[in-house]
Amino acid sequence: MTLEGIQKLESKLLLATYDRYPILLRKGRGVYVYDHRGRRYLDFLSGIGVNALGYAHPAITRTMTAQAKLLVHTSNLFYHEYQARLAASLTKISGLDRAFFANSGTEAWEGALKLARAYARSGAPSGSNGANAQHSKWKILALENAFHGRTFGALSTTHKEKYRAPFDPGLPGVQFVKFNDVADLERNFDDSVCAIGFEFVQGEGGIRPVSKEFAEAAYRLSRKHNALLVADEIQSGLGRTGRWFAYQHYGIQPDMVTIAKPLAGGLPLGALLVSERVSECIHPGMHGTTFGGGPLACAVALQLVTTLQKEKMLNHIQKTGGYLLQRLHDLQQDYPEITQIRGLGLMLGLELESADRAKAVHKQMLERGIILNRTDETVIRFLPPYIINKRHVDTVVRELGRALAGHVTGTAGAARERNN
Repeated sequence: MTLEGIQKLESKLLLATYDRYPILLRKGRGVYVYDHRGRRYLDFLSGIGVNALGYAHPAITRTMTAQAKLLVHTSNLFYHEYQARLAASLTKISGLDRAFFANSGTEAWEGALKLARAYARSGAPSGSNGANAQHSKWKILALENAFHGRTFGALSTTHKEKYRAPFDPGLPGVQFVKFNDVADLERNFDDSVCAIGFEFVQGEGGIRPVSKEFAEAAYRLSRKHNALLVADEIQSGLGRTGRWFAYQHYGIQPDMVTIAKPLAGGLPLGALLVSERVSECIHPGMHGTTFGGGPLACAVALQLVTTLQKEKMLNHIQKTGGYLLQRLHDLQQDYPEITQIRGLGLMLGLELESADRAKAVHKQMLERGIILNRTDETVIRFLPPYIINKRHVDTVVRELGRALAGHVTGTAGAARERNN
C-alpha cells in the first residue's frame, strides 16, 4: 500500500493516539531505516531507545529466528530455560537479587509501585489500612518533569498535566518534589513515605540528569525513613549512558530498578529487579502476567546482554558519546540559540531557545534524512543505536549545523541521502 492509503486506513480505524511523521518505513539495516520509496534515513532515535544494536543485527536475528521455530509462548504456569538465565545476567550487572518480567516499561513500573506498598505493609503495625491509618506508610514521592508511563499508577507518578489531567483523579498518595531541590525533598520526606522513584536521567522530561547531591539525599532519606529507592532505567538502562545503569554513575544502589526499551532487541519485554529484602514481601498470586517473560523475548534479551558484553559496548558508548557531546558543544559555539547540552553517554539533549525553533529544526533534520525527536518542547533528543561510529556523528552534526543555519533541503539533497 501507499503512504496515502495507510494514512487513510489508519484515520478510519485506529484511535487517534499518535501524530505520526509522514513516512512509511519498510525495512532497517544497521543504523539506517528505509521508506517505501527506498529513501534511507540515519536513525539517531533507535525506535525511542529500543534498537540498541540497530536493525537486523546478526546475533539478534539468528536467536529470534531459531527460538521462533521452537517455542514462542508457554504462559508462566510452566518453566522454560531462559527466564532464570536472563535474571542471573540482569541481577549480576545491576547489583540486585531477583527479577520479575513484564511486557513493557510501564508494567514494570506498576510492579514497583505495588511492591513498594506491599513492602511498607509487611512492616506496618497491625491494623494499618492505607490512607485511613493516621501513621500509615503509603506515600510515593516522584519528581517534577518525571515520565514513568501511561498506565494508571505510572501516569499518576508522571508530572506533566497534559498526560495526567484527562484521566484525573489519579493514584492517591503521590507527591511531586521539585527537580534537584534537596530542601524540597527533605520537606516532603517523612515516615509516611514508602518509596521515592525517579529517573537518574530524565528522558521525556528533557534529558536532565539528577544532581549528585539530590541522588545522595534521596538515598540517605530513604534509609532514614525505611522507604524504598526506585530507579526508573527504562530509557537510560542497559548501557545507554555508558554504564549498565545510570545510577551506577552516582555510586548508589537502589532497592528496585525498572528496565525495558532495549531489553529484547525490539520485542516487548520489561523487567523489575529487586533486592532480596524487598522480594520477601510478595508471594504467588499477588502479582503476575500472561505474556511477560516468554521464551522468545527472554532468549533474545539474553543474547542482547551477551552481545553487549562480548563486543565491549560500554566502552564504545563512552567514547562515541563523548565524541558526540564534544561535537555538539563545538556547534554551540557557532549557534548561541543552543542554550544547553545535557546527558550521559548516548542519551543526550540539545536545548534550543524556543519550542518553535526546536520544531522547525527537527522537521528540517527529518527532511535531510536524519531521525531525531523533540522532547519537553525545546529539546532535540539523541538516542542513537549503540553501534554508531564517528562518521555517523559527523554526518548528524553537519546536517544539524545546516538546519540551524536555515539551509533549505531540495531534490538534490534528497537524492544524495538516497545514494550516500
